[in-house]
Amino acid sequence: MGVLFNSFEEWKQDCQSKDTPLFQPVLDFEVNQKGKKEEDIWTGIDQAYQVMKEAVQSGLSEEMNSYSGMINNGAKKVMNFPKAVLSPEFQRLVARALAAKEVNSCMGRVVAAPTAGASGILPGTLVTLQEIHHLPDQKIYEALLIGAGVALILEKRASIAGAVGGCQAETGAAAAMAAAGITYCLGGTNEQVFNAVAITIQCMLGLVCDPVAGLVEIPCVVRNASAAAIANSSAQIALADVSTVIPVDECVDAMGEVGQSMEARYKETAEGGLAATPTGRAISKRVLIQDIEVMEDEPDPD
Repeated sequence: MGVLFNSFEEWKQDCQSKDTPLFQPVLDFEVNQKGKKEEDIWTGIDQAYQVMKEAVQSGLSEEMNSYSGMINNGAKKVMNFPKAVLSPEFQRLVARALAAKEVNSCMGRVVAAPTAGASGILPGTLVTLQEIHHLPDQKIYEALLIGAGVALILEKRASIAGAVGGCQAETGAAAAMAAAGITYCLGGTNEQVFNAVAITIQCMLGLVCDPVAGLVEIPCVVRNASAAAIANSSAQIALADVSTVIPVDECVDAMGEVGQSMEARYKETAEGGLAATPTGRAISKRVLIQDIEVMEDEPDPD
């Protein structure tokens, strides 16, 4: 990926000096990178958001059973459960984040935002946010651009890949993107938007990537739901102007440092954490045996 800004501070200063909204530099960057017109970029964002909404709908209406058997219509169970822990809105948030990620685990179409393993977080948060606050699509598109800008800086200064920085870099990045988008959509200042990113990173710091059987299913699916919840709590805190104490760029650097020091078995190798538990190893053995095709010996041509 190309480089938009080297830091969040640089992004903030650029918008202040030009008196432009946060999404504008990202839009300009997309235009220059793709060699297209602005309207083409907006059309592409619209298409991506439609795929996100379709993934949410598919996960809540179609059969979601993965080949491994670890995914079994969890989103529908959450959505249809008769008692809400906090509120019906929170229940829908969790169910939608689960739904979109289950579509990915069941080989459906999703938007990698920023990765397929974290593909339930932005759909779950933005679809629910739009529903609750009656936001126009254009506002959501602008939030998606801001999320993309967040991901570009995280990739440059740390990582957005579980294989490089653990799950903090994957679901953590998606949650940070979502928190920034939520804060922006609800009228947050540029400072508050970036504070939401910082708070999210502080909450996700150190999370390992330990997929059972090497599949992006468990614990990945439920982590999408919890990351969606963290994104909302981070936005709520940031909008109230609660100090992050540690600036956002320093939080990002800390995430990069933690990722670099994390042992390899905690970076998508399925050699540590939940993947290394007795049950995790048993599932891995069962899944791998299922994947083996017994080939009959070919007859000797002589």
